[in-house]
Amino acid sequence: MENTQLNDIRQSSHLTASSEAALSHSNELDGLRLSPHFKLSEFLNLEKHPDNLPTPQVLFNLKYGCQYLLEPARREVGAIIVNSGYRNEAYNRQVGGVRNSQHLLGQAADIRPKDPQQFQRLVDFLRTCDYTDQLLTGPGWLHISWTPFSSPRHYIRIGYYK
Repeated sequence: MENTQLNDIRQSSHLTASSEAALSHSNELDGLRLSPHFKLSEFLNLEKHPDNLPTPQVLFNLKYGCQYLLEPARREVGAIIVNSGYRNEAYNRQVGGVRNSQHLLGQAADIRPKDPQQFQRLVDFLRTCDYTDQLLTGPGWLHISWTPFSSPRHYIRIGYYK
């Protein structure tokens, strides 16, 4: 990725002290967009986990994933539903996430296409995407991760979740 693209993401996700305080109000998060088609609230599940609030670094990581993986995937398959995105440590433990989960960093999402018939097309697209770090599939959904500051591993496991 070019440095100018990283700088654009950094600048757009930079938070001032006053806007960090505003993150404690979930209704103010509802309208915050990470990209044209993805809102921050889709990645937080604040209705069930009101303390699952992102840091500025998590916001940067989520914006990166939306820009380089999820928006391009959406162009291929149509609307995408985010089942799970960022998780703080308590939320991650509650759902049985692994201790080193990329969800903790805002570098992963569990997603599915709105149209189930597009699932294989979504898998095929993400499998070939240069920015895919991990792609693990389950029945009708998948885990996708990204690494803004290192080279993606391209670790692909179809049928990983039974």
